[in-house]
Amino acid sequence: MTDPTPTVTDPTPTDRTPTERITAALPGTSVVRIAGVGKTFGTESGGVRALEGIDLTIAQGEFVSLIGPSGCGKSTLLRLIGDLTAPTAGSIEVNGKPARRARLDRDYGMVFQAPVLMDWRTVAKNIELPLEVMGFAREERQKRSGELLKLVELEGFAGRHPWQLSGGMQQRVAIARALAFDPKLLLMDEPFGALDEMTRERMNLELMQIWQRTRTTVVFVTHSIPEAVFLSTRVVVMSARPGRIAKIVDIDLPQPRNVETREQERYFELVTEVREALRRREGGEGQLAPPDADRIRAEGLA
Repeated sequence: MTDPTPTVTDPTPTDRTPTERITAALPGTSVVRIAGVGKTFGTESGGVRALEGIDLTIAQGEFVSLIGPSGCGKSTLLRLIGDLTAPTAGSIEVNGKPARRARLDRDYGMVFQAPVLMDWRTVAKNIELPLEVMGFAREERQKRSGELLKLVELEGFAGRHPWQLSGGMQQRVAIARALAFDPKLLLMDEPFGALDEMTRERMNLELMQIWQRTRTTVVFVTHSIPEAVFLSTRVVVMSARPGRIAKIVDIDLPQPRNVETREQERYFELVTEVREALRRREGGEGQLAPPDADRIRAEGLA
């Protein structure tokens, strides 16, 4: 008797998305694996469900942006990956180990919206701080900080203090510090959100150049669709609270990217695709509320 069950075959290489082709070509190289993750703040009966049913795999060398309405859990998901808070459901692995173990092993660096630099330390000493804590010798710390200052194009500012730098320069120092111990994963929580538009675009270019040189895996939280599309290999669109993954958009813009990238027809098509995914999303609390819609328009999401 013939088995009526249809045969399911893997997609051919030409049918796969860019990310599927990366994963197929590099088996076992996923840096982040998130399975069935949920997060509730407070008690299950009276708490706030921030995230629900999150499944996501991030391959080595990817640049993945998380975007969605305010309160959808983007930053919470980033903090879960970094083991700054624990999930109430599901599991997270970083480099094949539990998130807590990865944190203890210093497998990732973090960059926040505020640079969080120490004003009494020089730029070089701020960059060297993680290495100092880890017990690196002075000569090795100085060599590494010199390399990173060159990477972020601040070679002439090693002896300056943070209060002597512009906001964009301070963020470059924060990025250099996060890269000091050569982490496999860089977590970035709206690092350019407080900058003016011109500085933000320049920082996007500089971050893209740093990523192209280091190929560190990046998870990046943003409210800006243009920023997400320009920087990413994939954009994860999240729904309103409780945050779920509404859509993942593969960004197939050619590398390296530069100022001309933002003028390409494909760039505008991808911006539109992400915008429409945000507009179509549905969450447990219903459609987008008017205040959130106003915020999205104000921040360039619509």
